[in-house]
Amino acid sequence: MTRPLGSTPGCRATRSPRAVPPEPTGAACADPLETAIRLDAALGEIDWGALPAGTERDRVAAPSGELARISMGPEEGERVVLVPGVTGSKEDFILMMPLFAAAGYRVESYDMAGQYESTAAGPENLDPPRDRYGLELFTDDLLAVLDAGPARTGPAHVLGYSFAGTVAAVVAARRPELFASLTLLSAPPVAGQSLRRFKKVGWLSRAVPGRALGTPFVAALRYNVHRAPAHRAVFVRARLELTRASSVGDILALMKRTPDYADALRATGLPLLVAAGTGDVWPAQTHLAFAERLGAQPLILPTGHSPCETAPHQLTEAMLRLMRG
Repeated sequence: MTRPLGSTPGCRATRSPRAVPPEPTGAACADPLETAIRLDAALGEIDWGALPAGTERDRVAAPSGELARISMGPEEGERVVLVPGVTGSKEDFILMMPLFAAAGYRVESYDMAGQYESTAAGPENLDPPRDRYGLELFTDDLLAVLDAGPARTGPAHVLGYSFAGTVAAVVAARRPELFASLTLLSAPPVAGQSLRRFKKVGWLSRAVPGRALGTPFVAALRYNVHRAPAHRAVFVRARLELTRASSVGDILALMKRTPDYADALRATGLPLLVAAGTGDVWPAQTHLAFAERLGAQPLILPTGHSPCETAPHQLTEAMLRLMRG
């Protein structure tokens, strides 16, 4: 694993209620990152449809419509905004959110337009109405979410997952004053036709228009979801029933035209973290090269495309180090 930053002062580690207890605090305690590795290894079966205790639900008014949001943690805490990717949802972060809340942060996540409980949000609601989900729709929605937070908490620490990493990075390059830090999780690490660098099916994206990939992409997820743990499979099936295939197709088309924001983002001087798994859809070396170009801290974890689900303690610890540093 490529470790970001130095050690966090003190040794107290936050943990989720589903994890085993952390090492004792004090001078003889373990490194927080080592504790995070141990806690992630102890994760068991998760009911992804059950929100953690203390979770608040609401909806955010955005240009594309109302976006479903969950939040937790002290209202006066520094703000953390976690943005899920295509076919994902806010529930992808339910193992991380209690960790941020326990550390004193106000953490939230929302479903992007067309995804899960934000399925009614779409381009037909824009002024003027449009036919497709464009990058501007998603960036304007994120700006609306950031503007919907209490001004007293200041700029937000933002994580963009997969395609949402592109969305968050574009907004950060344009409006860096809204960001305290930015984490790009399993985000497209190449500009232009980013799907071409997929490990196994990159060749297919060259021959098939992105928008046409939406329906087969969702169908493939439905077919393969039986490989996931039981509770995860049940939740993913329910989520896919609501997610618009048209939004998935439009996002895949956008990923074939990923903007090159690296120089502009680096110029902001924001604290940056690039995180991915060794089993991600893009090679780890591509993510490392991307981090170097951005001047970002790298974090490569021994997991797949979803470290927020499989290594939540390690990812949260890395983000906390970035945020506190």
